[in-house]
Amino acid sequence: MPSRLPFSRLTPVVALWAAAAACDRTMAQAPVITPHAILFVTQVPVPTDFTTIGSTFGNHRGGVRSAARGGDLWIRYPDGTLRNLTALAGYGNSGFQGAGSIAVRDPAVHWDGTRAVFAMVQGSPPQQYQTEDYYWQLYEVTGLGPSDTPLITPVSNQPSDYNNVNPCYGSDGRILFASDRPRDGSPHLYPQLDEYECAQATSGIWSLDPVSGDLRLLNHAPSSDFTPIVDSFGRVLFTQWDHLQRDQLADIDFVNPTYGMFNWSHEGPASVPTSSVAEVFPEPRPSRVDLLAGTNLRGHLLNHFFPWQMHQDGSGIETINHVGRHELHSYFNHSINGDPNVHEFIANSSVRPSLHNCFHLAEDPLQAGRYIGIDAPEFGSHSSGQIIELYAPPSRNPDLIEAVHLTHPDTFTQTNAPSPEHSGHYRDPLPLSDGTLIAAHASYTDSAANIGTLTAPQSPYAFRLRTLAQTGSYLASDQELTGSIHKSVSWWNPDHLITYSGPLWELNPVEVRARTVPLLTTEANSQPLQAPEQAAFTAAGVDPAVLRQFLHDRQLALITSRNVTTRDHADQQQPFNLRITGTMTETLGAPGTVYDVSYLQIFQGDMLRGIGGPATPTPGRRVLAQPLHDPQATALLPATPNGPVGSTALGADGSMAAFVPATRALSWQLTDGAGEAIVRERYWLTFQPGEIRVCASCHGTNSSDQASQPEPSNTPQALVDLLRHWQASTGPVLPAVAAGNVGGAAAPENVLTINGSHGGFGRRVDLLPGQPSLLQINSPSAGPASSPFALWAYIGVPTPADQLLTFAGTLMFPLPQMMPGNPLLLTVSNSLFADPGAILPAAATPWVLPLPGLPPQFTVTMQGAVYDSSSPFALSITNALILRVP
Repeated sequence: MPSRLPFSRLTPVVALWAAAAACDRTMAQAPVITPHAILFVTQVPVPTDFTTIGSTFGNHRGGVRSAARGGDLWIRYPDGTLRNLTALAGYGNSGFQGAGSIAVRDPAVHWDGTRAVFAMVQGSPPQQYQTEDYYWQLYEVTGLGPSDTPLITPVSNQPSDYNNVNPCYGSDGRILFASDRPRDGSPHLYPQLDEYECAQATSGIWSLDPVSGDLRLLNHAPSSDFTPIVDSFGRVLFTQWDHLQRDQLADIDFVNPTYGMFNWSHEGPASVPTSSVAEVFPEPRPSRVDLLAGTNLRGHLLNHFFPWQMHQDGSGIETINHVGRHELHSYFNHSINGDPNVHEFIANSSVRPSLHNCFHLAEDPLQAGRYIGIDAPEFGSHSSGQIIELYAPPSRNPDLIEAVHLTHPDTFTQTNAPSPEHSGHYRDPLPLSDGTLIAAHASYTDSAANIGTLTAPQSPYAFRLRTLAQTGSYLASDQELTGSIHKSVSWWNPDHLITYSGPLWELNPVEVRARTVPLLTTEANSQPLQAPEQAAFTAAGVDPAVLRQFLHDRQLALITSRNVTTRDHADQQQPFNLRITGTMTETLGAPGTVYDVSYLQIFQGDMLRGIGGPATPTPGRRVLAQPLHDPQATALLPATPNGPVGSTALGADGSMAAFVPATRALSWQLTDGAGEAIVRERYWLTFQPGEIRVCASCHGTNSSDQASQPEPSNTPQALVDLLRHWQASTGPVLPAVAAGNVGGAAAPENVLTINGSHGGFGRRVDLLPGQPSLLQINSPSAGPASSPFALWAYIGVPTPADQLLTFAGTLMFPLPQMMPGNPLLLTVSNSLFADPGAILPAAATPWVLPLPGLPPQFTVTMQGAVYDSSSPFALSITNALILRVP
């Protein structure tokens, strides 16, 4: 838990606050002229900084202790004129904050510049000791002009009785936002608790179509997502709290029972508390020396707020440009002892500046791909700190991305003895379209505290919107934009009547201007299959579109990698000399120990960890990593009887492929043949229904792998095998004899195809309902160039008993001439001999027949005979295939 400020420090805190307040009372100055109007919010100061509105985490809660009432949505016009939009629209009040009270946050302007979406919570206790639930909800405001009448309306079809915050507009009219709605909407799982303090957390980034009500979870975040934006490239950028480590509260309970951590039996509504506190992933924290004893593990800690990206449909999620700790952090530890190749990471900070965390990203309107953000401590500064810059357009290699320090590094720190370079703390940076940078700034430099009383609280932080100007090598605060906005309010908290009279915080500025609508990024237009994966689908005879639809309908995704033994050259904090067990497939980055790997064990984030004790559980659950057990996914995966639970076997070429549940946080580890972990993933990732996600390497290479080689380009054999297994387990297939004998039985040619596919391993081509296609018969390679042929069809799928052995080879079903009148047998076309039953006129190869879209649940098997000069009978049986519309 965050430490309380000792009483002995209150005297210097008060003195510093007084000095900061004097700084904030600047002399009258000419108003700052801005190119466009600026929307922002005011907020009654909240002195405490743990899960309150300005905190780094848990800031989404709607109660009065978290978000004091009395703030408003304001607009500042270019000449400095101010208008209170919520007051003009009939919301909010001064004085006592009862049923009509509001707090406001997170405005985001629409692409056309005429409206904005924001979050607002309404109401506070009307009398002492009365408690109610309050939730942030999304609203739209129009009428932003100086003489317009503002109109505020709630966003339709948003989740009710949940906190919806941080909204922004997508390219297609959808609204993206963070919410604490449970990932599957189950009320008994509310609220989701973070992985650190088990404080209330958001469940991730959501996407809503307000017109239809279509609601989608784009990213399931076990410890919260924050402040999504859609950048000029159409990417969704956001901050994710990355905290994939074991439960520290349970570790405290182990030494001194305090929190009552326990596991629920399962996620379902009928689950019951158990006495178990078992955890299986990742490895224990360093404090659990009892669990680490006898191993070579050092213990794992992970706790930072990182910039992430995804497409607007939630696919393609990864850290921005795949940048990682090696590029942005200054230090982190290695995972094991005893291997000199595996060592701690220490950055050369004199060459490459680093950051601790990344909050409040905003894109520079004058330079696409330049992002301004805040590096702030986890506690004590209301997520304010140092202003930093990341230059990360989509094409930029992460090896080249670094954190540029725009304000002095001292502005990150909390101190009551600031250096001359410490210009205070900053948050909510906003680069304007004329090149001006503004931010919410507080001159105060120490930790957050209440320097007032219980009933008349005062915060030493006094956030004001200010421009920044160059001061030496860094930027520092310059001119105020408003001259401060004051209010006198009171409210029940609910035990005490709280009063405040004074200046309000000014937060969340955004420029009101029209912008070009960026590309709507989706998996379909942003992540086409690359050649190696397309080759795997072709080899298996599977249409990627059909598989995507199959997975979408079952809330599944496909993940695949070409060679898991390759890792980025910088990643030397876990074993990196890796070899596929029993093969010559290995990638070695240095002389020394080589680690055999056999399986990828997958973990899914289940809502299982409770707090408060099994007898008196507190509402809500924390995510806990469990071996993959989603029934839809495991039913489609090949069995691994010798592998760990929830695993998939690695291919001999180093490849991996697996079906996994969508819209659920996942992680994984590489294990040896005995199921012992060798390399562990350090992040949670989420995939979308129907997504096919390719990572060339297990830890993808930025410039080169540990052996100084580029990313692998092999056709992943594990993907071919998985697709063939999927075909065999989800529908009819034909036996090997269905290959026919055109060109010779030893290596028959596939002359019969649909959309260029011969059906692959299972001799089956699946089409989507209504999907047009091309049926084609090519000439045998031995000639002649134009060959007569016959093509027959069987409605359905023949059984082995239907096979017909002829002088020319084996047919999968009898000829229509042998069973006249059988409605299952048809002649499609026949130029080998006169056939009055043929549906189409006689023709010769090469022959193409456009097929219209077929209805669902339609299946037909086709096979033919063709003149083949290489055959001793001058006639060969073509390959057979099944055309199926599921």
